[in-house]
Amino acid sequence: MARKPDFYSVFIMLTSGHREVVRFTTIQEFQKWYSGELMPKADDTNFISVPIKNVQGEYMVIRPSNVAAIRVEPVFEGSIDRDFG
Repeated sequence: MARKPDFYSVFIMLTSGHREVVRFTTIQEFQKWYSGELMPKADDTNFISVPIKNVQGEYMVIRPSNVAAIRVEPVFEGSIDRDFG
């Protein structure tokens, strides 16, 4: 049986060299934002909002034309190494 990720970490690499990490609860949630917000405005220099649901009262905006790459990583909380020794 395939395991289900607890969430997805999305790494947004910007042309300035900065890297931001945003969490999405499902891959479909990420795909909806990516195909509905980011891709249609890929060459746009106006800001778009990036959903940050895990931090209340905080928001992030980016210029779609400055996104150089995106990496999506499924995170399984049960597989995190908790060796503190």
